[in-house]
Order: sequence, then C-alpha cells, then structure tokens
Amino acid sequence: MAQIFHPSTNTLSKAMIFGGLFVLAALAIAWDRINRSAYVTEANVVRDQPVPFSHEHHVSGLGIDCRYCHTTVETSAFAGMPATEICMSCHSQIWKDSQMLAPVRESMRTDKPIAWTRVHDVPDFVYFNHSIHVAKGIGCESCHGRVDKMPLMRRAHSLQMGWCLECHRHPEQFVRELDEIYDFGPAAHSTAREHGAELVKEYGIDAKQLLDCWICHR
Repeated sequence: MAQIFHPSTNTLSKAMIFGGLFVLAALAIAWDRINRSAYVTEANVVRDQPVPFSHEHHVSGLGIDCRYCHTTVETSAFAGMPATEICMSCHSQIWKDSQMLAPVRESMRTDKPIAWTRVHDVPDFVYFNHSIHVAKGIGCESCHGRVDKMPLMRRAHSLQMGWCLECHRHPEQFVRELDEIYDFGPAAHSTAREHGAELVKEYGIDAKQLLDCWICHR
C-alpha cells in the first residue's frame, strides 16, 4: 500500500510535539513571572494617598515609634491607622497652615476620618494577626521593609503565600528580641543571626504548626 504521508511528516510531527511542550513550558514560566511581578503584587509601587505622609521623615528623622500611630499593633489583628487627633497633636502647632495638610485639618473639622489607601492588604481568605507576630519576635521591618527609608509608603514584599512560608519554615532567621521589634537596619537583624534558634525555643514557636493550613486560612 502506498504511503499516505511523506516520511518527513514523522520528523515534522515530532518537532510539533516537542515544540508544543516547549511552548507550554514557556507559557508556564511567563505566567509565573507575571504572577510575581509588581504588576500583580504591587510590590515597590507607591500608592496615592490623601496626604503624602513620609515614614522616612517621621520614623528616621523624628524618631517617632511605630506604636504612636499604629496603636493596636500589640493587641489586635489590625495594627490600626492613626486617628486624625494623633496627627493634629503635632500639626496643630507644626505646619499648622500647610496646604499639604489641608485634608487633615478638614478631617478634624468635619469629624470624618481620612480615607487612606491601604498599602499592605491580604486577600479575605487569609488570616493575619499583627499582635501574635509582634509577641513572637517578628519585627515591623520583616514584613514592611525599611519604612524608615520610604519618603512615600510602598509595599516592600509581594505578600504572596510563598513569601510568607519562607518565614514560617525558618522562623529562626527572622525572630528578634522583643525590644528590637520596632528597630530598623542591619543591627536589628543581628539577634536572629546569632540567637534565632534560642529565641524560637524561648517564644514557644512550633515550626511544624506554622505550616498547618489553618494557621492562615480559617
């Protein structure tokens, strides 16, 4: 019986099969890159705010403690956004006529909170509690980055599951002394490098339990 297809068709079909596999692999890699990109994660993207608040100025320049503005970080799942009264405790005297701070004065006058744009926000199916992380020795910098060097606030990390699990798998690399929770810079990491394993034991951190799904998905 005469051949229906030319012998070269065998080579062509093999090339198409292997080529298809390479295309699928390339698409998978491209999808992964896009999913990790700033376009999706919004990492390192500055968000517009009603007032261009500078953490660099307030934290690094003035030395204001994180807890002065984020009052519930040690007692609640939500760290809390500063009430207008907190802002005005200083700005009723300092820069009190600045046009940049007009939204703050308007908020005080109308008794309506400032509509800040949330920068660090996880999906609704993710449970995150600030107070337990602080109590177990995780510093602000571990999740929020060097806010003391941010003129305008941005997300320093992706906040994706893989990034969170890096800490949950190796808590000894991130925990620090409780009096260093609100410190920033290389010195604040020295404790984890030198005494991380000891602190994990002291704080009663069960690394195996940290990998249970229910810890974050309740």
